[in-house]
Amino acid sequence: MIPRYLVDLDLQSLPQVHTDVIVIGAGIAGLFTALKAAENHKVLMVTKKSLLDSNTRYAQGGIAAVISDEDSPDYHRQDTLIAGAGLCSSDAVDVLVHEGPAGVNDLIRMGTEFDMEDGHYALTKEGAHSQRRILHAQGDATGAEIVRALSEKTKQDENIEVWDDHFVIDLITEDGECFGALVQKPDGHKIFVRANATILCSGGAGQLYRYTTNPEIATADGISIAYRAGANIRDVEFIQFHPTSLCYPGAPRFLISEAVRGEGAVLRNINGERFMEKYHPQLELAPRDVVARAIVNEMETTKSTFVYIDFTHESEEATKHRFPTIYEFCLTYGLDLSSDWIPVAPAAHYMMGGVETDLYGETSVKRLFACGEVSSTGVHGANRLASNSLSEAIVFGRRIVQRIEGLSPVERTPVIREQLGRNGNAIQPVVEKKLKLQKVMLRYVGLKRDARGLEKGYEELRRHITIYDSHLSKREEYEFANLLICALLTTQAALARQESRGGHYRVDFPEKDDLTWRKHIIFNRVNGITEGRIDDV
Repeated sequence: MIPRYLVDLDLQSLPQVHTDVIVIGAGIAGLFTALKAAENHKVLMVTKKSLLDSNTRYAQGGIAAVISDEDSPDYHRQDTLIAGAGLCSSDAVDVLVHEGPAGVNDLIRMGTEFDMEDGHYALTKEGAHSQRRILHAQGDATGAEIVRALSEKTKQDENIEVWDDHFVIDLITEDGECFGALVQKPDGHKIFVRANATILCSGGAGQLYRYTTNPEIATADGISIAYRAGANIRDVEFIQFHPTSLCYPGAPRFLISEAVRGEGAVLRNINGERFMEKYHPQLELAPRDVVARAIVNEMETTKSTFVYIDFTHESEEATKHRFPTIYEFCLTYGLDLSSDWIPVAPAAHYMMGGVETDLYGETSVKRLFACGEVSSTGVHGANRLASNSLSEAIVFGRRIVQRIEGLSPVERTPVIREQLGRNGNAIQPVVEKKLKLQKVMLRYVGLKRDARGLEKGYEELRRHITIYDSHLSKREEYEFANLLICALLTTQAALARQESRGGHYRVDFPEKDDLTWRKHIIFNRVNGITEGRIDDV
């Protein structure tokens, strides 16, 4: 059903270039890992748009790390494990909480300027955190500041070459080993990039859904090309819907950071009633899956398409200082964060699963690594703790580079020839196919799921698989082909997991079932669906 390669291919007939390390994608994972790798290696960064286009750029809340004397790695570990709902790898979480502070110091050395308060780094608190441990920048523009600092440093590094507007179609593998990537240039010509190590930093899959906080580039490319290459894909049923994205006529689903609730904002239904006390003792700072489902329940009960977030307890001056980006964006649409209740609703935000890796970021395919949202390190379990994503990227980026140091050079070029006789283009425009896919995912594989809907959704998605028999040549065609693979895997996993846990909620199986389902669901193109054990915690 899913071909090994998206295009017909004769590797020996293609032009080739050689480098030490390929980094696919940008964002904090790509930029940070490229900079660390460039200390000893030649690095080629391949981005399908530019260094500035990534989910990281839109990250508002901040980065979680133990900085305060009142905090400890044990507290951070406990918070992460609780949020992860029994599916975290305790070893991976230990790595994150103990190595996160050193990674933050790396970011600071690379030029990132976090907010200060009375001579110390300003720390805030977010949902399911027991301590104030979130560093932020420019109030609510943490991701943009990190991208600014790292991209500037990347451009100055002589060991890093950047290919903007290039698309990685597939990875080149043979006998379970990755030799590099098949890349399409802006003019449509293809080239084989051979490397000793290939690192996927391609981000998430928010475009699976019609309503998402993610930019248009988040099309599951890394997960899907890794799947085709034979890597294990794990935990993709766990999609995190951010509880509070702006829901207002004419406005995009702009993120209203969890840090707003961390600073005291409350949620109210359409009748003005605060409601979180009905759902969780941590109220508005409960884990994201709990808050998102509570909001949906209130929307259904009150027959509304949104609820309100109320931050009017703060002065206008304090609001502008702490959340300048959110304040200005809302004001564009006539909403004043300091005096108006802001209409919000959940939107697809983050994929907890992805390409399975070990504790050094290496996948089940030799010489292939994954870092950031595209990866499944075991840190997030069934529900990511707020602001752990940026921490994960720098911690495992550093570890990937450590592992690369021990790799021997690739000495040969594999002989790859795939001719499936693809001819003709897809009849229906890709933009229409993508919208249909997004509607299916929203309707059947969203915040609330059941067997009947998942089965129907899977059958509707399968109708699109003829795309793999077509001659693909444009970026949007490759992107749709990748989205479809991820959608099929996510739907299959959601159907298989007959329980509710973290970001996966089954109306027909509303309880968590540790006895049967405290395990991973893993997909492999060759081996099919398997199950993985959970570390004891």
